[in-house]
Amino acid sequence: MKLNELINGICYTSTVGDIDDREIESIEFDSRKVQANSMFVAIEGGSVDGHQYISGSIARGATVILCEVLPHDLVDGVTYICVADSNITLGLLANNFYGSPSRRLKLVGITGTNGKTTTATLLYDLFKMLGYKVGLISTVIYRIHDQDVESTHTTPDALSLNKLLSEMVDVGCEYCFMEVSSHSIVQGRISGLEFVGGVFSNITHDHLDYHKTFAEYIRAKKMFFDTLPKGSFALVNADDKNGGVMVQNCVADVYKYSLQSVVDFRCKISEMLFDGMLLSIDSVELWVSFLGRFNAYNLLSVYGTAILLGADKGEVLCAMSGLRSVTGRFEYVRSESGLTAIVDYAHTPDALENVISTINEIRNLDQKLFVVVGCGGDRDSTKRPKMARIAAADSDLAILTSDNPRFEKPDDILTQMRVGLDPRSKYLVISDRREAIKSAVMMAGSGDIILVAGKGHETYQDIQGVKHHFDDKEELLNSFEIAKK
Repeated sequence: MKLNELINGICYTSTVGDIDDREIESIEFDSRKVQANSMFVAIEGGSVDGHQYISGSIARGATVILCEVLPHDLVDGVTYICVADSNITLGLLANNFYGSPSRRLKLVGITGTNGKTTTATLLYDLFKMLGYKVGLISTVIYRIHDQDVESTHTTPDALSLNKLLSEMVDVGCEYCFMEVSSHSIVQGRISGLEFVGGVFSNITHDHLDYHKTFAEYIRAKKMFFDTLPKGSFALVNADDKNGGVMVQNCVADVYKYSLQSVVDFRCKISEMLFDGMLLSIDSVELWVSFLGRFNAYNLLSVYGTAILLGADKGEVLCAMSGLRSVTGRFEYVRSESGLTAIVDYAHTPDALENVISTINEIRNLDQKLFVVVGCGGDRDSTKRPKMARIAAADSDLAILTSDNPRFEKPDDILTQMRVGLDPRSKYLVISDRREAIKSAVMMAGSGDIILVAGKGHETYQDIQGVKHHFDDKEELLNSFEIAKK
């Protein structure tokens, strides 16, 4: 692409060198990927400043440098473009480079603390069932219709994101459902994208290691709705006290969904068993293979989004009855002895409380509940005592264990978790996650329930920067076999 076409619509403060006829083969923000005729975008990150790699990028063949601060030594034959914010500009450049792919399909963003993955994935499944070609961008997987692409982030970087969308357009996708993380919003990864709609699930304390305060976390989520264009829709959870905050400055058409009040889209839980629940959505009853109020909210937001996208109500409700749960989200397995084990991604206090309360709502008085839970390292430490307190307060036995310790010591994380426990709490501390799961299986009796929370779909444990294979569901099945012997 010609440079003058690439920077069309970009607001720059100054330039040095030719910006007209230069041909650009690729855009890179990782200097190691730079090749001949690349544009290198220097981004000041949290730990690394890309400006220090400008000279190295030029040595690798970069002919255009986009930066926030011009380097002291300018190289002849290289074009320099100075901007106020490299992060936001990268999104705009990526959009131009890949031919504005978000304009050529219907892109819907889902944001919130909990429920993003489930909602995005169920929308993908639903619209495929309705006969459309669809794309998915989620924490678990990226999908270009039927092609799976390994997920690297909840929301990928701007270049990868626009490339994915472009590939979806190329195979004929009409819709894409995408998780929008708070990190991606403030880092400008979604700049330049055009959404036909945005969905807000809920907001609870999370990612305070990054955003520092809850107010900043809320502000990050709100920024997404602030940028939705006229003619798009914003669908928000009316039962979350911050639902109204999200759309205070929104010019999109605002709609609400609720389990508690009269709004645009309503749902009532009529019956709940371990195999599913009976819902009444807009006065129509349907049986779904999901459990819990949190899933009722997820399904209601899926229904509301589908209707706002113009789908037929009858076809949507019929298809919803055939939807199945997302991997690692309230996924359960049963042993031959009658023990039920549930694997769930719940890694925030609110999510853990929702899952445990759902189990307690269904289980009989003679069924014991064992909760195996840990907290991730190098992440928001304020939620650790809360997670432990919830696990112990609402179960018969909590087993505190390791999650993804990353570069922290597991025992240090567990010590912080124990701060939240009441002296009368029934709990064990077993640092080795495999041993913790096996211990729960050995202690549980026929008919009892085990919840293994925190990792869900993940098939690894991140320890000191190395990802070791670890699958909670796999470990449960192995423990069932050991228990039989």
